[in-house]
Amino acid sequence: MAAGYCTTRVLPGAFGKNETRISHDLVMQQVREVAKLVSSEATVRDVVAYENTWYGSTKRSLVVVTGRLLAGIDLSDNPDVSINHADRRITIRLPPAKLLGVEIVDMKTYDERGGLWNPFRPSDRDAIQRQVRVQLTAAGQQADLLRRANESAAQMIKMLLAKDGYTVEVITRGMPDKPFVD
Repeated sequence: MAAGYCTTRVLPGAFGKNETRISHDLVMQQVREVAKLVSSEATVRDVVAYENTWYGSTKRSLVVVTGRLLAGIDLSDNPDVSINHADRRITIRLPPAKLLGVEIVDMKTYDERGGLWNPFRPSDRDAIQRQVRVQLTAAGQQADLLRRANESAAQMIKMLLAKDGYTVEVITRGMPDKPFVD
């Protein structure tokens, strides 16, 4: 018996081994140009409780998710720029910040129980994934991420353009007229 064990360690391929194969195929559907200024990022954690009942049989899952929310300005949404050389003043009207991306960094399932005649299926995991995105987006709204993204974008643009004695005024469209002036 000891000789058999040693043989499997020295020549593991001879007796078959437990191996995992992963294949990867990339399908590119569309490439397009983007002009987005990511000006604020938040990492959030949330708990997703999923429950589905079918004919009295309930399946449940408890998932803890960590996500990264990216907010900023879509510069392809026609920012308005005016330059007054006499007053050495640049005025920029930006579109309001929006959520540009939701990245799921980590998902851990802490409990998953299928019902007697209601087992977990891939469609359930897809539904959990959709619910995670909805909850992370809502968490971004509660975290005041968009307000911070507007302020941060204004500060970055002012730093880039406030050269040679020019004053930069950044106004966010659709927001109360409180420009960020440097």
